[in-house]
Amino acid sequence: MKGLLLDTHTWIWLMEGKELNLSVQKILNDAAKEKSINIAAISTWEIAMLVSKGKVKLEKPLLAWIQDSLALPGVALKPLTPEVSVESTALPEGFHGDPADRLIVATARIYQLTLLTRDQKILDYAKKHFVSAMPV
Repeated sequence: MKGLLLDTHTWIWLMEGKELNLSVQKILNDAAKEKSINIAAISTWEIAMLVSKGKVKLEKPLLAWIQDSLALPGVALKPLTPEVSVESTALPEGFHGDPADRLIVATARIYQLTLLTRDQKILDYAKKHFVSAMPV
């Protein structure tokens, strides 16, 4: 494993202190020590949309929350590159149409990261070996 990519909801849960099971906590702690926790650039947009629609409430203003989250030791932002953009349009076996999910999966594939998610569609896609993913 080259590192972890946190799905948007996993990132929110981690930063907002939602209780994650012990095995996930250990995986995240180990990854932080290795400086291998990653966030897809699209996740910043996705959080902003969730906040603007009132579906998510954060403990601090949105931009400060994002900046503070990305400044934590071991956390890196993976950019939305041309390779990620193109990959998101060519995912094998017709991955579902949600653009943010497509870009997150493409980011995991391009950077060879394991995606931590609770999204069952992504976990089912991982069972077909099209992306590396672990449930949270």
